[in-house]
Amino acid sequence: MAILRGIRRRRKAAAAAGGDAARPRRARRRIRLENDQRRAQLLALGVQAFSDRTYDDVSIDDIARAAGISKGLLYHYFPTKRDLYLAGLRATADELIASTTAATSNSLPPLERMRAGLDAYLDHVSHHARPFVALMRGGIGSDPEVVAVIEGVRTTYVERFLEKAEGTPLAGLLLANRPLVRIAVRGWIGFVEAASLEWLQRKDVERTVVRDVLVDALLASLRIGSAGPTSGPKPS
Repeated sequence: MAILRGIRRRRKAAAAAGGDAARPRRARRRIRLENDQRRAQLLALGVQAFSDRTYDDVSIDDIARAAGISKGLLYHYFPTKRDLYLAGLRATADELIASTTAATSNSLPPLERMRAGLDAYLDHVSHHARPFVALMRGGIGSDPEVVAVIEGVRTTYVERFLEKAEGTPLAGLLLANRPLVRIAVRGWIGFVEAASLEWLQRKDVERTVVRDVLVDALLASLRIGSAGPTSGPKPS
């Protein structure tokens, strides 16, 4: 009887094992996203990664793992790490321009418009300090496309400043010497970038004080630009 009971137990165990083997295993669940959503997710992860680490230290494997997808699928959206980096750089630049442009209403007087634009600029770079620093310093050296993104931001600011100056008291400065005013504004933008990076690194000056310094520097640049050079060849 004991032998029969042992045989029955073995048969039941074998039947149970066979039933478990017959059941299909559940596949690991992956969240499916629409193409635009997936691209936006990868872009956000890329911006974060390149902001936290140097370009060489960023791993595509880590980004794919964080997104819960294969590396092959990531490459479907961004064929190379450089493509992902450039896309993130462009997204950061677009957000910076959009945030500052939205704050400069044409209904404001010119001086208030300058202050509002700089307030928005400083608020944005403060809240997005790492992406901003990565944008300004560029992660892959003198890559021409990286340079083009950064120069695109600067050119956009120059063009929009000159455009918004039309029909305001600043228009007289443009009429006096537009090419020199353009140079003065472009130089001032470089000053704003350098001052912003210094401020973000140290944070030992109030934001409003930094803003007022930048406004004063712009007004001084415009005065110099409109007046033309004060020195030149001495008459013989």
